[in-house]
Amino acid sequence: MKIGVLALQGDFREHLKMLRDIGIDTVEVRLPGDLAESDGLIIPGGESTTIGKLLVQFDLLEPLRHRARDGYPIYGTCAGAIVLASRVTGRGVDQPLIGVLDVSIQRNAFGRQVASFEASVPISALGDQPYHAVFIRAPVIQDVGTTVEVLGRLDDGTIVAARQGNLLATSFHPELTEDGRLHRYFASVVENSR
Repeated sequence: MKIGVLALQGDFREHLKMLRDIGIDTVEVRLPGDLAESDGLIIPGGESTTIGKLLVQFDLLEPLRHRARDGYPIYGTCAGAIVLASRVTGRGVDQPLIGVLDVSIQRNAFGRQVASFEASVPISALGDQPYHAVFIRAPVIQDVGTTVEVLGRLDDGTIVAARQGNLLATSFHPELTEDGRLHRYFASVVENSR
């Protein structure tokens, strides 16, 4: 099994390191041909508008949309979650989206960079120990479609992690922690899709 990380912009190096640290083979995805080398893909945090434009520029948007609809596993973190979402609200919503995850997501829901924070998020799929999550200019998932499973919420009920089949999204940055559980969880999604 080999997991790709979209390496056009954002925290892709941190995701690659986390995957390698937990023993997963990786590939940097920059062009459509790179997708053929991967069994699943992580879209990192960064700037969602820029990521969307680069997906178009490097001819990756349509191939990713088609692959996702055919069951190709994709995990979007922070900006990556925005790019996966079918509905986006907030400033700068006129951006290219893969648009396959049946959620409505609000960009920068917690405010600017200075409003960044960390929180313990219970995620039952990862076991009893809450996940220490890092939120940086994070989006929130406002509502989900009927086939979407909510995986994690903040104490106030705000949805920050969701899964729809082979699609996974988190509002936070798991690559900025030393906790590899979410990357292992995604690897299990990828393994089960093969």
